[in-house]
Amino acid sequence: MTFEELVEAPELRRAIADLGWTEPTPIQKLAIPLATSGRDVVGIAQTGTGKTAAFLLPALQRQMGGRGLRTLVLCPTRELAQQVESDANELCRHVKLSTAVIVGGMKYGPQLQALKDGVDILVATPGRLFDHIEKGNVDLSHIETLVLDEADRMLDMGFRPQIDAILRHVARNRQTMLFSATMPNGVHAMALRIMKDPETVSVAPQGSTAANVEQKVYSVRPERKADLLVSLLEEKHWDQVLVFTARKSGADVLVARLKHADVSVTVLHGDREMKERTHALRQFAEGDVRVLVATDIAQRGLDIEGISHVVNYDVPRNPEDYVHRIGRTGRAGRSGIAVTFVSAGELVALRDIEKLLGKALPREAKPEFDYAVTPDAPKRPVARVNRTGGRYGSRNVDELTPEELQKLLGVS
Repeated sequence: MTFEELVEAPELRRAIADLGWTEPTPIQKLAIPLATSGRDVVGIAQTGTGKTAAFLLPALQRQMGGRGLRTLVLCPTRELAQQVESDANELCRHVKLSTAVIVGGMKYGPQLQALKDGVDILVATPGRLFDHIEKGNVDLSHIETLVLDEADRMLDMGFRPQIDAILRHVARNRQTMLFSATMPNGVHAMALRIMKDPETVSVAPQGSTAANVEQKVYSVRPERKADLLVSLLEEKHWDQVLVFTARKSGADVLVARLKHADVSVTVLHGDREMKERTHALRQFAEGDVRVLVATDIAQRGLDIEGISHVVNYDVPRNPEDYVHRIGRTGRAGRSGIAVTFVSAGELVALRDIEKLLGKALPREAKPEFDYAVTPDAPKRPVARVNRTGGRYGSRNVDELTPEELQKLLGVS
């Protein structure tokens, strides 16, 4: 099946050719014909499978029948919403349709102006969109196509009340498409409640990972994780590396350590302002920095080509998060490598991941860092840092703030 067979509009086929897409992905082959026929669709697909185009192409083709706000896509995060709106813009390059993105963390004025000027395709996060609804800034009564992207993540983030409120303002005779990497009970219940006789399509079983992503595990003492990462970065082909940490403070400390090792690095987490996050993503996407350290804010919706390695610096506590994290590499048929650092205290979380995957992950050995080879020594104070109030305290490296670590390492 080709894009010529899937997409009727010549303007969209021309945009597809401009983008260099040659063959539809499995989820596109399954979902596009159903959506084009007007059916409600539930799509189960892991990240990097082309699901964004699977819902955008039929939605845009339907939107070409008339102007005005007729297409609404809801996303869980700002980054995913911005990526979806960017993809919609690319596909609209030969079509006179306008797009806008409405997300939190960005200036309210430009968003309000975009709504006043009129928009055909709106991509939004639930919280900020509901805010505009309450203020009477947007009319959703003529929506013909509603898409809920990463529905499982939206429920995990507690957006159900806002979603329910938004749905009360959307036309009932709409087409609804729901896409999710997993199908937990909450998503299944939502689909039954808001959709009309949906057709479910799936291209991979839940918990599966891309076959072209090589996965490996290093056992490591907690205090040696940063040293292990620096060591691995010295190896060949570690070209563009995305590193996930469990906490924002841990991300900042790791960035300071990598900078001290002369590694070009930037950071992405919720404490950074939106313009800083956008700048960090741009630096990483354009290759200005080699390493992006991030919390789980980047595990979905980050669509950057060429990520060679994903590193789970901390083992995710939710096994499904592991699948989403490593899906940032090996995208669009490319190969990638996913590395997970596991300390003794993270073995239970690792076993939960392996249970979800239905297989054991291969172990790699670096004896100088391995906790099984070099048992944990008693903790020793490594620094005496001037603390608030003029008192001094002895703490371990992983307890220091980024500023204290930088001072200790002599990093400005």
